[in-house]
This record gives sequence, structure tokens and C-alpha cells, in this order.
Amino acid sequence: LWRLGYSARLLKTNHFRTAASNTSFPAVWMLLAQHSGRIPGLFVVVKKNTLFTMPETVEDKTNPELYLPHPGVRGMTLLNREAFKRTVVVPALKVKKETVSSVLKSLKQSVLQRPGLKRVVEDPEDEASRFVILDPHKIPEFSLGESEQQVLKELNVHPEVSKYHLELTYENFKSEEILRAVLPEGQEVTSGFSRVGHIAHLNLRDHQLPYRHLIGQVIMDKNPGITCVVNKTSIIDSTYRNFEMEVLAGENNLVTKVKENNISYELDFSKVYWNPRLSTEHGRIVELLKPGDVLFDVFAGIGPFAIPAARRKCRVLANDLNPESYTWLLHNCRLNKVDTKVKAFNMDGRDFLRGPVREELSKELPLLKEGQKTAFHIVMNLPALAVEFLDVFRHLLVGEPCSPAGLPTVHCYGFSKHSNPARDIQERAEASLGTSLAGRCSTFLVRNVAPNKEMLCLSFQIPADVLYKRPCPDEAKPASKRLCTSQDSSEEKLLS
Repeated sequence: LWRLGYSARLLKTNHFRTAASNTSFPAVWMLLAQHSGRIPGLFVVVKKNTLFTMPETVEDKTNPELYLPHPGVRGMTLLNREAFKRTVVVPALKVKKETVSSVLKSLKQSVLQRPGLKRVVEDPEDEASRFVILDPHKIPEFSLGESEQQVLKELNVHPEVSKYHLELTYENFKSEEILRAVLPEGQEVTSGFSRVGHIAHLNLRDHQLPYRHLIGQVIMDKNPGITCVVNKTSIIDSTYRNFEMEVLAGENNLVTKVKENNISYELDFSKVYWNPRLSTEHGRIVELLKPGDVLFDVFAGIGPFAIPAARRKCRVLANDLNPESYTWLLHNCRLNKVDTKVKAFNMDGRDFLRGPVREELSKELPLLKEGQKTAFHIVMNLPALAVEFLDVFRHLLVGEPCSPAGLPTVHCYGFSKHSNPARDIQERAEASLGTSLAGRCSTFLVRNVAPNKEMLCLSFQIPADVLYKRPCPDEAKPASKRLCTSQDSSEEKLLS
């Protein structure tokens, strides 16, 4: 009766796994070939029809999930590693020591391939022999096929398959196998996380929260080098781009060191924004820069755009409103020996654009000579709000426009839940700029942030009629009477 009930639970589990959406974990048996664990504590050789006193002995010839933790761990919230022990019956061949390697080579499709489990174990009753453990799913009836028997006959190996009891412990299971066994059946299981130095950062769902401390401990156990596991407990603050978090397991040390594109950064993960999933995007933008170019980084964070750009021999002006980000930006510039090449600011993004950026462009653009290769890039990586800052470029400069080649290129990031995210972010940017970007912008899909939510980068040169406010043509009238009319009637001002 127990077996019937257990089989029914397995069928139910399989049904839910098939129905679950967006799961990134294949069936457990497919995981066997990828599992990395430690050598089990014990292999026990027994004779046929003998019992082995373990918490549970399972001999199921057709069970595709033979290597699951003990079913008694379901619902566990406080990790008890001993409770995961179970014993399974597996097929094995008794062979002479000198023929082991030949058997392994000849029967490589039938030998147990689960990493972390020994394929060859000693025979406690015969020092001259060894036991070769076979894959129970390849030898479901505990008997070899004719082709395998013929191979063994040529090697003078008796083809009889014996039954052995194999002890599996907590160390032999992958994190997703453990969590799937613990969490309620049919609920989504995830062991994915972002790694930031020694910190594992999780975004747990509501149904996973009762198990959060167990999940944190399992993640730490199964990932060498992880000594702290945290869970985000609030949405990202749009002002400073950080979020509240709870330490689930390990040490409460959130100052860490990371390496991205061969550059080292240090940071306090609880106080600044860092996303390891943006490594490729950081590299993509930096690759667009050439020595001598100028980069204005409006929302610089701790420097993932600014520092590699400075190492590429660009002039960099980097800004962040968060005082902690500004402090770590200065620290990382010194750490990477580019502190003399990066001018850092702790300002609001609008003030940075209207102050240091306008001053630098006003000074540099008129000096550009025909054919000069210096390019100006403005990075605006604040996806939640950056598009709203684009209106700052309206008539940011006064005077005659520079050559089209010298116009600054903006790389503006944004989120979109629209069915056509590229069109959506372009239209929002056009609304902020007050002009069309049709035919003069490009959109790059950075990553999928959540279901139906994309992060994109819109790149464009600021149109001259947007960036420049031309001087009044009628210089003869008294200053108090001169009226300058811009394309945006709201910006009409009386000059005095």
C-alpha cells in the first residue's frame, strides 16, 4: 500500500512538472549527467534477498526518479541533512581487478554515470575483485542484453548482474533536487541566483518564503565560495537603485569584491547597485569607444562603464546621486589606477547634465576641426527613469551647431512591457526630446527582466535642432527688446 501511495505521489509530481511554466530544471534523471557532488559515505554490498537496515530501501525497476532524497523531507523548513539519507538498489558486475578498465570501456553506455558516485567499488570478500556499478535505468531488469553479454564473454567476465544497496546522502543531491523534495509538490522550485563575490542573491517567490532559511543554507552548501545568501525584500529604490535584503544564511558581511571583464570592483552590496547580468552590456558599450573619446556617465554607480572606458584611454566624467555609490566609484578608480582619468561627481542627473556636461560640450564642440575623430558618448543607465531625463537635452547648448559628426551619442536605457518594446522606448524618447528619431536611432535588447518586461538600450545622436538654441538673429535691437523664439514655445524668454 505504501508503494502504491508513493508511486501515486511520483505520478502527481511528474504531472505538475510537465504543467509548470518557465521551469529551468530538466527531469531529475537528465540532471544525473550534470550532477556535481561528493563521493557518498558508503557503498554496501549485499547478497540477494537480504535486507539492509537503512531509513528506506527502494527497489523500483521503472522509477525514472530513482535518485530522489528521502520522501520524509517534504515540508522541512529547518535543514536536517541526516534526513536526506536513503538507500537504493542498483545493478553491479563482479569483475577481476585487471579487467576493470576494459569492462568500463566496453560497457560505457551501461555504467553508472552520475558524478559524485563511484562506478567501481571494492569487494569486501575478495581483494582480487571489484564491483562495477551499472546504471539502473539502462539495466532495469537486472540482466544484460545479448550484446553486452557477448562483450563480457570475450573478456572472461561472468555476465550475472547482482543487486547492491547504494546509500545516498545529502551530499549526493543537487540543490534543485533537494529543494524539489522539500517544497510542496507542484510548486515552482528555483535554485537560481545572482552571484556577487561571496554573496548569493535570491529573489524568492511568496510560496518559497517559509523555506527561505533552508533554501539559503542549501545554496551555500552546494556552491563553493558562497559564504552569504541574501533575499531581496523590496523593489529597487529608483533614487539610489538599492533595495532592502534579508540575510538567509552565512555571515552578515555584504562588502564584497567582484571581477567583470577583467576589472576588479569592490562594493557594499547592501548600499549600492550591482547587477552581474549586465557584464555583456557594459562590455558592448565600452567596445564602441576609442582612445581619446569622451564619456559622460550620468548614473555611474560604482563605475562599470566609467572605469573600463578610462582604461581604454578615454576622458571620463562620471556621476551618481547615491553618496555610497560615489564613494565606491572613487575607491574603484583608485583600485584600478584610473583616478587621474575619471572626474567624479555626486549630483542629481539633471544637474550633472546641465552643469559639468554642458560646460564640457560648450568648451569642446566648437574646437572640433573638420575630420577630427573625437566622439562624445553619454550613457544613461537608469532604466526606470532615464527616458524622462532626455528633455534636458532640449536647447542644452547655445550657438551654431557643430558638424553632425561631432554631435554627442546618447545610450539611454529603459524598461518596456509593450508588445513592441523597441517602438515603445523610441516613442517615449521622442516625446521627451520633442522630435522624431525615425531613421536615426538604434535599439538593442539588453535582457529579459521578467515575463513581458524587457530592458533595452536606445542609441542615437542628439539632433542639432534639439541640442542647440541658436542666438537671436536681430542683434540690432536693444537687449531689453530682443525676443528669442525657440521651437518649443514654452521656452520663450525675454533677454535683458
